Amino acid sequence: MLNSLGLPGRPEDTRVVVAMSGGVDSSVVAGLMKREGYDVIGVTLQLYDHGEAVQKKGACCAGQDIHDARRVAESLDIPHYVLDYESRFREQVIERFADSYINGETPIPCVTCNQTVKFQDLLETAKDLGADVLVTGHYVRTKLEGNRNALYRPVDLDRDQSYFLFATTQEQLDFLRFPLGGMTKPEVRALAEEFGLIVADKHDSQDICFVPQGRYTDVIARLRPHAADPGDIVHVDGRVLGQHEGIIHFTIGQRRGIGVSTGEPLYVVHLDADNRRVIVGPKEFLATHKLLLRNVNWIGAGHFDDLPVEGLKVFAKVRSTRPPTEAILRKEGDDITVELVAGELGVAPGQACVFFDEDTQDARVLGGGWIQRAEKDRKSEDALRNLIGKSWEAAGLPASS
Repeated sequence: MLNSLGLPGRPEDTRVVVAMSGGVDSSVVAGLMKREGYDVIGVTLQLYDHGEAVQKKGACCAGQDIHDARRVAESLDIPHYVLDYESRFREQVIERFADSYINGETPIPCVTCNQTVKFQDLLETAKDLGADVLVTGHYVRTKLEGNRNALYRPVDLDRDQSYFLFATTQEQLDFLRFPLGGMTKPEVRALAEEFGLIVADKHDSQDICFVPQGRYTDVIARLRPHAADPGDIVHVDGRVLGQHEGIIHFTIGQRRGIGVSTGEPLYVVHLDADNRRVIVGPKEFLATHKLLLRNVNWIGAGHFDDLPVEGLKVFAKVRSTRPPTEAILRKEGDDITVELVAGELGVAPGQACVFFDEDTQDARVLGGGWIQRAEKDRKSEDALRNLIGKSWEAAGLPASS
């Protein structure tokens, strides 16, 4: 007979490591595991200098959060460990974040953190502690498909975190459990009250955990001082409209705060990192219909190499706040591409494209990859190519189709 975590044996004979961030979600998970009688160990990661972070509100993993996790563990009467992952986090997440921005990309450090520090390093630590599973407070669900776990969207789609977990491997999925996937946020807070947890009314984290007050440019400028070098703001027709103080201050699709005016609405349509140029143009230059992906992770049924020649119909999500839309996933030689049937606006390299089998609450996550290039229509592509010239090919981007 299987227990509530889908494992053979009694709960008291099943060791569970809970990743405790100090927030209400992971604290409730620890409370649930304790109430069900499991052998629970709480682990909190110190990811950066929490001496600075103590004063920072609205972020996870800060000094106050470590303190809160410790107090929750004490109230639940479970052992609790704080692990120093600062150097690993800096190397795998913060440094990559900075490099991605100065290359003109829009990175998602939360995915990288899950991919490396949490679901790789912490998972191995959990196994070293003799754990049978690692349990987190993410809002996703898993279901057993044959003898392997499959990843699904949660019941509460307002809290859906499946986009941030696309890089989870099959081996990791089989070791992970997500007890909150079948609950809504109000139900979770009600449980926190029932358990008497001090974090029951604590606000959810909003910012990137290592970015004070949301000013990511301050972090990048400190790590990579040359990232704030000035350059030109150039219209897609070739006109130099003004100067900027570093391409790190701009993202694809940005309209406000560009710093130039021509009497028409202008958007950031490309970041030419090699030449420190911000390229702006009308809204139609943001329309994206085809994506070239790198580092694709497949957790759907079957093998990725067995995709049909004509491509696989999927629903693709290119930003965490956007709904999945109809798309065709193809493997073309060594290239993996996604055709967005209706197109999307403002898609940027460095973002993730995540595949689902349908656009419903019960959608299964099939995998995803990092966007290497967002291809526009022929007119937009030709205009950008004329501006960027040789550096376009030097960046390793494919020729226009």
